[in-house]
Amino acid sequence: MGRILERYGTALAGLALIVFFAAAAPNFLNPANLLNIGKETSFLAILALGFMLALIAGELDLSIADVASLAAVACGALVQWGYGPLAGVAAALGVGLAAGLFNGFAVTILHVPSLIATLGLAAIAKGLGFMLTQGVAFVGRWPTEFTGLARGALLGVPNLILWLIAVSALVWLLVGATRTGLHMTAAGEATEAARLAGVKTDRMKRLGLALCGLLAGATAMLLASSLSSAAPGMAGDYFLYAIAAVLLGMTMFDPGRPNAPGTLVAALSLKVLGNGLVLMGAPYYAQDIALGAIIIASVAVSAAALKRAAFKV
Repeated sequence: MGRILERYGTALAGLALIVFFAAAAPNFLNPANLLNIGKETSFLAILALGFMLALIAGELDLSIADVASLAAVACGALVQWGYGPLAGVAAALGVGLAAGLFNGFAVTILHVPSLIATLGLAAIAKGLGFMLTQGVAFVGRWPTEFTGLARGALLGVPNLILWLIAVSALVWLLVGATRTGLHMTAAGEATEAARLAGVKTDRMKRLGLALCGLLAGATAMLLASSLSSAAPGMAGDYFLYAIAAVLLGMTMFDPGRPNAPGTLVAALSLKVLGNGLVLMGAPYYAQDIALGAIIIASVAVSAAALKRAAFKV
């Protein structure tokens, strides 16, 4: 029983949370509300999976939200100016990937700790976003080929859910079923030992940060598609939630290690918590208090990986 609670206790708590809000929160089980939870979870989980990949490689990426906002602005600008959906998607993914590659270069070539490098890039990305928009969002009636990426459905399943399933499957396969994933994990957990064993640790760290940036760009593309708008700072609300989802995910399934199933369950639990509190009429600051408590508690349970990434010099 102790082992079961250690591995699945947090997931069971998330299930209990759903049952509680289903009984206590008005309209929680309304299909429209459940669809909204699923949509918000998709954005959050894809962004969080990127942060998880960087953490697996032993690095922190604190620029994810600002990079996603900049990528959304670049995407929205091209779509707004008539360059077409494909150009917008390429811009979002390209900006995210470029940011991830820059972080990898700063960490492995310039030897700047990822905590500092990504904070610096976050400030740059925020400034560039406001420079491109002059503080005014790109809003318009965009082509259905672009908005359908997030708003459409296939065989009754919303596209956002399909995107989440596809990204989650690819991340899970990379980490759990490939030599590259094994090398990324080794580079994050024991960098020097992995290097002595022949693992190209710097390359693995660059890969983790590059994939983190790429998924930030994918999140940006889906956000812009769903909202038909792009603004600097539009992904800011997902920053702490993405970090919390990864940290909370480290308390379940594979305790103490970043893992994709735990991140997905944690992302869903966080969005259920926020949605349920709103439906029950809790004050707006209750979500912030709960989020802070969750971050502290989850780090207390599984702090080792985060400490290695945060305080490595």
